Amino acid sequence: MTMTARPPLPAPETDSADTQEAWRELTAQIGREVAEPLSAALERVIQLTTTGGIDREGLRALRNEIERARRIGVVSQQLSRFASKRLRQSHERLDLAQTLQSVLTHRAREANARGIQVRQSTRPIEVLVDPALLFSLLNAVLDWAIELARSTIDFRVDLKDWPAHGRVRCSFAHEPERSAAAEPAAGDSLNWHLLSQIARTMGLVLDREADAARVSMTLEFPLTVNEELEGMTAIELDHGDSSTLNSKPLAGSQVLVLAARREVRVQVREALANMGLLIDFVGSVDEAADFCREGLPHAIVFEGVLRGERLEQLADDIRAELPGFSFIELVEEGNAFEVSGFNGMNHARVGRDGLQQSLPSALVFELSKQF
Repeated sequence: MTMTARPPLPAPETDSADTQEAWRELTAQIGREVAEPLSAALERVIQLTTTGGIDREGLRALRNEIERARRIGVVSQQLSRFASKRLRQSHERLDLAQTLQSVLTHRAREANARGIQVRQSTRPIEVLVDPALLFSLLNAVLDWAIELARSTIDFRVDLKDWPAHGRVRCSFAHEPERSAAAEPAAGDSLNWHLLSQIARTMGLVLDREADAARVSMTLEFPLTVNEELEGMTAIELDHGDSSTLNSKPLAGSQVLVLAARREVRVQVREALANMGLLIDFVGSVDEAADFCREGLPHAIVFEGVLRGERLEQLADDIRAELPGFSFIELVEEGNAFEVSGFNGMNHARVGRDGLQQSLPSALVFELSKQF
């Protein structure tokens, strides 16, 4: 059986019977997908209260179930954001291969932890896109592929013969029993809905084909840099709605907060509440190291009193893999924001007195150097 991609969900404000039905189906799907891990987590909590104990394996499973439910919530928020409004896009000239490689490098630990090998075959292709949206799109593609792939994911960046459009292609073998009996899981998961909505927002051509054992997806970029595009004006390249700005450029990014004191964790949570971030909290450097072994976040915010040799070693290990990785220190007093590189520092600093205003800006500034 060959299956092609369904069209992206229409914007919710388009009031038609088909639109309403599509969003009703998606709402029901979100409910099913979030109920499954929460039901499993509830069973473990009931077992814990009954027996008074839980082993390490049970704790890990409980954490994974809660994390899965949380991620479904975040994807749902992103779906709503991309589908309910048109974002004003800032088109920049980016190399598709370099951007893809950056995303894959950042998430290599996560793929390895799942036993998945990622292979690349790329060539330099420059396109005109919004950098934050391209980053979100490629991460959504990887989320979708990791969710379904059996062992290997192949990425390819090439140029379509005619018209001369840059393409990102992704293919992988998936579990046979998940393709026929559970076709929505193979094709129309929430991760697929998200990547298709981002592609729609960016004005890209999206195609997907699948049979009983293999899935392939192609993203085509109409605004590929060539001689014909060199003369385009900024107005011609701006497809966004000027009435709405991209107010959450880091939505979906993951931040690890290393803080031993509860009041610091609460302060950070409040400061970042409206940024659409995935935020995890740990209380020690050892816990941070354990967290990073399973997959790196996009940034680490740490309480200054925990800075020491062990934290510096963790930072060195991460930067050996990702040289531009962002660390932000929370200084006990003051309200200054100092960028990384200031006075020779290899991390940014934010004073706790100005944390509410400065920490969001610090994250946007520091992570923009990665994206």
